[in-house]
Amino acid sequence: MPPPPDRLRIGVIGAGHFGRYHALKLAAAPRATLAGICDQNPERAQTIAWETGAPVRDLPDLLAHSDAVVIAAPAAAHHAIAAQALRAGRHVLVEKPIAATLAEADDLARLATQRNLVLQVGHLERFSAAHGALSGRMGAALYIEATRIAPFKPRGTDVSVILDLMIHDLDLILTLTDSPIESVDAVGAAVASAHEDIANARIRFASGAVATITASRVSARTERRMRIFAADGYLAVDFANRTMTVIRRGHGQALPFIEGFGVEEISWQDHDALEAEHAAFVASILDGSPVAVDAAAGRRALAAALAITDAMAASRDRMRQAGLIGAPPP
Repeated sequence: MPPPPDRLRIGVIGAGHFGRYHALKLAAAPRATLAGICDQNPERAQTIAWETGAPVRDLPDLLAHSDAVVIAAPAAAHHAIAAQALRAGRHVLVEKPIAATLAEADDLARLATQRNLVLQVGHLERFSAAHGALSGRMGAALYIEATRIAPFKPRGTDVSVILDLMIHDLDLILTLTDSPIESVDAVGAAVASAHEDIANARIRFASGAVATITASRVSARTERRMRIFAADGYLAVDFANRTMTVIRRGHGQALPFIEGFGVEEISWQDHDALEAEHAAFVASILDGSPVAVDAAAGRRALAAALAITDAMAASRDRMRQAGLIGAPPP
């Protein structure tokens, strides 16, 4: 493979909500040139082309004029598009989830490895200021509670709330626990779309740690919180208000009711997580930096999400057998 250029040509595949943001950021990126926009809806692609000054191209033409691509198409198409790009020798940043199935995720990882190409998965939270503020604050987690709820929006409903919203917290929790999943219990329901819009899961890890995760996209308000209980203390995060409370031994302002423990109130300033994600992708290609969220991380998050989906289906079956809910529609 020839040495990479000083400035990457990056194409965007998918001209929906996130595809537009990707294109706008890449059009202004210091080490990238937006090579074009590709979408099955040419009018939607043309709108972004007018905004960015990049051409509308079909997929073969985009691959021919790109060194790398960002895939922001519906999740069901991730594998087919990413596989075509990798076979064409193009580096890939694919939005989460990495693919629809674990077999598809494994195939993409194999293609990227065989061709020595960068395959990065778009778990945007990894690049957020909140993730940086949270990382390394506590020892091994014993119990984690995560809540992510929001009002209904039509976008993202091609997948369940598990793959749309919950997967962000799943990815973060998997990095905090760093342990295989042992068991999952879950419940959920489709309320406003064809897929589950509300979900709650309880995950037990091989390490003994437990996580409870709630996600909803049909709530009256937006709320993003996480609480972490560890052997050395407690941490509570309010992502929306960018604040964190940490109680642990020997740190912060002394607590009168727990000898030896202190409390810290921490806040952070947001930065552009998408810009940071793109910078990491470019650095992996041009500088050989480690891939920040690689195929293995994407697969791990997908496996957790699918395990929750299966547990939810099993829960519904038990409720039907008990007569608590009716049979599914034909």
